[in-house]
Amino acid sequence: MSGNSFGNLFKLSTFGESHGEALGGIIDGCPAGIELDISKIQLDLDRRKPGQSAIVTQRKEPDEVRFLSGVFEGKTTGTPIGFVIENTNQKSHDYSHIKDSYRPSHADYVYDKKYGFRDYRGGGRSSARETASRVVAGAIAKQMLKGIKINAFVSSVGSIQLEKDYTELDLANAETNIVRCPDTALASKMEDYIRQIRKEGDTVGGVVTCVVQNVPIGLGEPVFDKLHAELGKAMLSINAVKGFEYGSGFGGSSMKGSQHNDLYNEDGTTKTNYSGGIQGGISNGMDIYFRVAFKPVATIMQTQKTINKEGEEVEMQGKGRHDPCVVPRAVPIVEAMAALVLADYTLINNSILR
Repeated sequence: MSGNSFGNLFKLSTFGESHGEALGGIIDGCPAGIELDISKIQLDLDRRKPGQSAIVTQRKEPDEVRFLSGVFEGKTTGTPIGFVIENTNQKSHDYSHIKDSYRPSHADYVYDKKYGFRDYRGGGRSSARETASRVVAGAIAKQMLKGIKINAFVSSVGSIQLEKDYTELDLANAETNIVRCPDTALASKMEDYIRQIRKEGDTVGGVVTCVVQNVPIGLGEPVFDKLHAELGKAMLSINAVKGFEYGSGFGGSSMKGSQHNDLYNEDGTTKTNYSGGIQGGISNGMDIYFRVAFKPVATIMQTQKTINKEGEEVEMQGKGRHDPCVVPRAVPIVEAMAALVLADYTLINNSILR
């Protein structure tokens, strides 16, 4: 199986399965001498980990990261950073009912057809549990990107949408509630809705918005390696993501050029920011903002028809511990992938300018 690495100069390779012994990764290309605050890395893992509130999966995992190499006396050494996160609360028997059947809208069927074999315990490698390794790497990338602020938050759950622009909000409020929406009144409605959905044995999707501030001018490459193209790839590689748009996004397609053009101020900033901080594939110094759409989690606690390995129609009902809505736990994952892209492009930019 290929496709387990991300990045060019700042590169992450991950390993592990949902119900294996451990997850982990190797970060290659991280510069030497970066002081690491391990507590901040663990904080981002805690924001992603299961069992953190009543509206997420109740799998109980401490998700404590242990570094094996590349860090000495609190600083990166410039050598590969190896780390592991042990699985401690697997309940693989919860998945015995799908050993020979395929869950609708999961990777079960295509994995079986592509590889002729699959780890059916929690989806194996296709499980979103793999993203824990991304969060570790992203937390390190954040500490490398001094001065750059990356804040993601939940902007919709189902049809409940945040109507305010991010500039009207205190984004720090997102961490004051379990939904991670900066509008606390709306967060309460989202929470009630997720609880209702869970009682129905169903799931619901949502949107995570991310704002990146203090980005220097010049990150990104022309043509195929545009900054927004790499951000799109990063976000679309996250489990359950169905859409990505930056700046004005699809809404910009209904505007006139005279409305959409970002006119310059004398200092090179722009009066508006429909470009989303990126022009010609290169950062222009304005805020980068984008939205990531997540589908409803595919495992539902309702009976559905599916097929087994013999192609026979069978009935199946979800079992185990699953999120009724993934977006509250996806917030740190979105931040992590954005940080990985920016760290990689920062190193690329530095190598070109030298």
